[in-house]
Amino acid sequence: MKQVTILVTYGCNLSSVDNPRQGFLEANYWLEKQGHSPMFQVQLARAEKEVQLENGMYTIRPDVLIQDVHHTDLVVIPASSGKPVRNVLEENKIFIPWIIHQYQQGAEIASLCLGAFLLAATGLLNGKACSTHWKAMHELEKYFPEVQCITDRILTDTQGIYTSGGAFSSANLILYLIEKYVGRAAAIYCAKMFQIDIDRSSQSAFIIFDGQKDHADDLIRKAQEYIEKHYTHKITVGHLCQIFSLSKRNFERRFKQATSNTVAAYIQRVRIEAAKKYLEQGRYNVNEVMYEVGYQDHKAFRKVFKKITGLSPLQYRNKYNLHGFTATDERVADGELN
Repeated sequence: MKQVTILVTYGCNLSSVDNPRQGFLEANYWLEKQGHSPMFQVQLARAEKEVQLENGMYTIRPDVLIQDVHHTDLVVIPASSGKPVRNVLEENKIFIPWIIHQYQQGAEIASLCLGAFLLAATGLLNGKACSTHWKAMHELEKYFPEVQCITDRILTDTQGIYTSGGAFSSANLILYLIEKYVGRAAAIYCAKMFQIDIDRSSQSAFIIFDGQKDHADDLIRKAQEYIEKHYTHKITVGHLCQIFSLSKRNFERRFKQATSNTVAAYIQRVRIEAAKKYLEQGRYNVNEVMYEVGYQDHKAFRKVFKKITGLSPLQYRNKYNLHGFTATDERVADGELN
């Protein structure tokens, strides 16, 4: 039997404590229906006997204190909720040596959503791939530059350390662990019971790109604003260098340092975000959208769009347009239209 310890951290999100608990217990139920012994012994662990969440709306009484857990097979770090990262890390620093010790003793560690920040604070993620909510990825890179942040993936699995994307997509990591420990049939059963889309691997389609402007380089911020205002026109690095009186090498270096994107990638992200909004309106075909956002080449537009969102422009429009699914969309989905 595997001992699963779900941490109840200060300021954690209630659903990211209860959802994995329910997932592993449901896998136990499936095993028992098949005539097998349960796989998971699930416990909630805390640094103190009682904790209140969501400004006192909920009270959790954990099963055990962390100092009484001498060995566990899997540690689940829940997402934090509603507090600045600095405060969350300071309040939960008591967990850091305990997590490190458990990993050194052979336990695997899984972080859900923003739980990646606490996991990264242990140093165990240094040099390893990490996923978290797409909106927090830039902040994670700033706090922990030695972590290899992977924006598009729903989950990562490296040397017994697991991370997951944001919000409800954390459930995909729970399914992944159930499949790894119990088997595919159990994971499919749990996916059906909780109505989760199994095997979803990317969070790219959910990303809303609003530019990374939380930096101190005013000149680069002005360059970003210029790109966002003139993205429909042809913009080159040389032209931007002339406008802002910088050498190409210096401009590109400062831009990448401030935004974590190259200039060319930033222009692409701005254009594709605009294209997504047009497609969501549902009133434009793909060619019209392509021209509206500054592309002239159909193949290039589709290639960049799929690289950034994980979907083709047609797939994106059919999935997210504000007017719902149409008969034409069904034919497109079935491959009748290109």
